[in-house]
Amino acid sequence: MGVNVWQLLLVVVLAVLLFGRGKISELMGDVAKGIKSFRKGLTEDETQSMKTINGEGDQAEAEKDAARKSS
Repeated sequence: MGVNVWQLLLVVVLAVLLFGRGKISELMGDVAKGIKSFRKGLTEDETQSMKTINGEGDQAEAEKDAARKSS
C-alpha cells in the first residue's frame, strides 16, 4: 500500500507540466531564502540573549544609541 516509484515519478512529471521548470526553481529559491532568513534570525536572537546574560544587553545598546545621537 506504500508509494510506488512510478506513482512518485508521475506526481513529479505532473508538477513539472503544471508549474513549469522555471516556476519550480523559483519556488525552491524562495524556500532557500526563507530558511537563510530563519537561521539568521536565530543567530541574532542567540547573540542578543548571550549579551543579556553577560550584562551587555540593553545598557550597552542604550549607550551606543546615545553616542550616535550626540554625534
